[in-house]
Amino acid sequence: QVQLVESGGGLVQAGGSLRLSCAASGITFSIHTMGWSRQAPGKQRELVASITSGGNTNIADSVKGRLTISRDNAKSIVSLQMNSLTPEDTAVYYCNAGTTRNGRFIINYWGQGTQVTVSS
Repeated sequence: QVQLVESGGGLVQAGGSLRLSCAASGITFSIHTMGWSRQAPGKQRELVASITSGGNTNIADSVKGRLTISRDNAKSIVSLQMNSLTPEDTAVYYCNAGTTRNGRFIINYWGQGTQVTVSS
């Protein structure tokens, strides 16, 4: 059974930082592309960051320069460091696992999500 368990969400003031972590089990972590998506109230889900098994990263333009994704294959953990947060970053953040095909991240698994709220 695949499990992606997020942690690290919470309430932070604008300009602050948060680090999200996702512990994966039930998959061969090292061969999967991992990522983070988010969904803000009233908006569609948005893929914000992904990292391939080889460590290549892709960051959405909307968060580039503020969010960094990393992975620890030994611990089966993928992390999202978020800096200079704004109220527009308020959303539920989901951990993703999948594959990369033709440069696109194909998401096969989703975590339950963790709430990030940024106050102004």
